[in-house]
Amino acid sequence: MNYGIVAFPSKELQDFANSYRKRYDSHYAQIPPHITLRSAGEANDKTLQELAEQLHESASTLKPFDIHIGKASSFSPVTNAIYLKIDSTPELESIHELLYKEPFGGTPPHKFVPHITLAQGLSASEHDDIFGQIRMGDIDFKETISRIHLLYQLENGSWSVYETYRLRGE
Repeated sequence: MNYGIVAFPSKELQDFANSYRKRYDSHYAQIPPHITLRSAGEANDKTLQELAEQLHESASTLKPFDIHIGKASSFSPVTNAIYLKIDSTPELESIHELLYKEPFGGTPPHKFVPHITLAQGLSASEHDDIFGQIRMGDIDFKETISRIHLLYQLENGSWSVYETYRLRGE
């Protein structure tokens, strides 16, 4: 099965993202708005349990972290995806790096760009039109993330929370 590690933002930020996602994101029904901390990987039941135990241990040393979103951006021309750009911080970078070190292992599939997806799977003209609209809006969110979540993917493609971890580091 596939698994991933994410952080969910506040309800206010999720509502804002969903106001676009419900129209422009083909994954809207599969997962709520989120910050991907570790991209999807493969695991069996035993490996998933081992990951859960390691995340529990790691969460005791990780501190809650602040995020700031001040604008929308795009992955164009690589892909016609539009997202809320999260300002990178040393705390966010270190959590991402930790989740690719042993015992988690692996190599990030691409450069870490902290974000919350608003739209994907768009044609070039849709992308340009929607991106122009979103960029004109007033975007300013600041909040503290105090939990991360281990998710697994169901057969229908949707994602479900396997376990939630409170960041307890001092």
